[in-house]
Amino acid sequence: MAFTADGPALVEGPLELVTADGRTILCDRCVVALCLCHRSAIYPLCDTSHRRHRRTVE
Repeated sequence: MAFTADGPALVEGPLELVTADGRTILCDRCVVALCLCHRSAIYPLCDTSHRRHRRTVE
């Protein structure tokens, strides 16, 4: 598993995800991007929504 700065967690696939509500998602890709920011319309999979919302540096 690899974590990217302000982006998704990249996981080697294929894999089967079971969500908190009991749904099963089958991912047949060799690398699967899991959303860490909760902005994705297809959560728990990443749809790159994090790119449109940059964090401000204080």
